[in-house]
Amino acid sequence: MALIDVIQFFDETGKTMVHREPQDGSAAFRMGTQLIVQDSQCAIFYRDGKALDVFQAGRHTLTTENIPLLTKLISLPFGGTSPFQAQVYFISMKKFIDLRWGTKSPINFRDSELSFVQLRASGKFSIRIKDPRMFMMEIVSTQGLFTTNEIEDYLRDGIVSRLNTVLGKNLKTMFELGQFYPQIESGVKSEVTEFFNSMGIELTDLIISGIVPPEEVQEKINERSSMGAVGNLDAYMKFKAAQSLEKAAENEGGGGMAGMGAGMGAGMMMANMMGQTMQNMNQNQQQQPAAQKMSVDEIMSAIEKLGKMKEAGLITQDEFDTKKKELLAKM
Repeated sequence: MALIDVIQFFDETGKTMVHREPQDGSAAFRMGTQLIVQDSQCAIFYRDGKALDVFQAGRHTLTTENIPLLTKLISLPFGGTSPFQAQVYFISMKKFIDLRWGTKSPINFRDSELSFVQLRASGKFSIRIKDPRMFMMEIVSTQGLFTTNEIEDYLRDGIVSRLNTVLGKNLKTMFELGQFYPQIESGVKSEVTEFFNSMGIELTDLIISGIVPPEEVQEKINERSSMGAVGNLDAYMKFKAAQSLEKAAENEGGGGMAGMGAGMGAGMMMANMMGQTMQNMNQNQQQQPAAQKMSVDEIMSAIEKLGKMKEAGLITQDEFDTKKKELLAKM
């Protein structure tokens, strides 16, 4: 049986959290073996599934003085020179940065306005192993995780599992997402920090890059924002008229300055007419009691005027559809 006289590990990738030596299981060591631990590493001796002693950076000669716990588990019939089976785990104590987390599948969120919404979220986090013995006990021994990818996947799942809880505490509807972003990020970090600490890991940074709703929900959010901008109809109509004039100015090639002047005049006249029409509609609606319904003729007339505004390019199709729905609801 070959004996190992020097034990060490060089991490050329800089990404390895834990490395076992030998990689395929245990090996025969003997007293006097040299253990070399690199800077930003520590090493833990294991035998029969039990963590014995922790070694910091430097060169160590394995003797009964260096690993006193080992003497209780092996017999030393030959003056402390007999071989014994054991493993050494090298733990990286460096800071691991730019680790990425994200939802593998959408998570369900109960929205107060949209019922259930499926969300996807992603971000970055950074960690440092602060208690090697606890890390080995909770991650390697209890969870059975050994490779770096397995460990990172487990930590990512821990972040995502707590995200939904934090969303439920801080957010009522997706329409308020931008307002509560800081609270959500700090809440997730607080929840995950306790989870990481229980495994001997320090969470140094956690960033939420984005929380993304489905495309159809995002369209509703954009629509709600657009309707909020329409609040002052007079200002909105002037804005639309200015846009029309800008487009006419850009289209000088289609008729020269005379054509542009005619387009500007028509645009101003249409803008004034439609603006007055919308102002009258709003005044009529404000004068009516909130519970009073509009007649069919009034609704059809208003829809017809909206159609003319859409054809003139003063409102978009989405804005036309939204206003039409509001009018039909008054029947």
